Amino acid sequence: MATKKTSRRRKRAAEPRSRGLTPAQAAGGPPPAAVQRLAELVEEDGGALVGAYRDPLGGHWQLLVLLPLERVQPTPFQRDLSEAHLGRLTQRIEELDRFLDPIIAVRRADGTYWTPNGNHRRAALVGLGARSVTALLVPDEQVAYAILALNTEKAHNLREKALEVIRMARDLAGIDPRAEREYASVFEEPQLLTLGLCYEQNGRFSGGVYQSVLKRVESFLASKLPRALEERSARRDKLFELDEAVVAVVAALKQRGFESPYLKNFVVARINPLRFQRGAQADFDQTLEKMLRAAQRFDANKIKADQVARSGGPPEE
Repeated sequence: MATKKTSRRRKRAAEPRSRGLTPAQAAGGPPPAAVQRLAELVEEDGGALVGAYRDPLGGHWQLLVLLPLERVQPTPFQRDLSEAHLGRLTQRIEELDRFLDPIIAVRRADGTYWTPNGNHRRAALVGLGARSVTALLVPDEQVAYAILALNTEKAHNLREKALEVIRMARDLAGIDPRAEREYASVFEEPQLLTLGLCYEQNGRFSGGVYQSVLKRVESFLASKLPRALEERSARRDKLFELDEAVVAVVAALKQRGFESPYLKNFVVARINPLRFQRGAQADFDQTLEKMLRAAQRFDANKIKADQVARSGGPPEE
């Protein structure tokens, strides 16, 4: 009997020229009072207004400005600078002798400006001795938390993503402590919060090894952020306990002469109770408890070389 093919319905493309504003509409009309006041504050901060306009897609007001470079800082919860990427970017900007990629910025109450997506470009200009930086100034301060969506100049790895998410969660817990699940669009994936706490405590933690399991057992919490962070800390501790048991199994396998870079992936796959349950979701605590017991019972003497050789997946980070 032939198997029935399942087709995934594609999102219908929008009709051409059916959305947003025309160039004249985006550039026309006086901005609202709040946006005019923001332009005045830019001048008071030593910056200069180039123009005000509405975003052609969503119609939101924003400003094109020139800001004193010393007033611009990265959001405090984003990833650290990559020296290699910074070096290449600085060289390219210097070769062009032009800065053609404005950063996005929001103004803080103290007259400083946070950029959620332009830290490498900002640092490159600092290194080149620049006095000012071109910026798209957005009146909505919440854009400062759209780091994951806005950062396209250098792709995040899992560690960087997780650290940024947990830093944002901690900052938001102090200023707008809504339920964790209300920030789903900001944090993107719930397991990043747990992994972020793991990476904070151990920068070399092998988060990628547990990623596939965590995606099946994590969801955004209904608790408000301060309480949710406490629960995430408890989850981190359980993941560390499991990792300690897995590391012991890997050590036992290495004693038997196994040297594959996939050993940790192999062990986690063997003790994963969801391995053959396609698409099933499960409880975090129950799943990690099962995995911990399986790791503690794991008999390295029963593993054969061909079993490890057939194991797939990336090596541990």
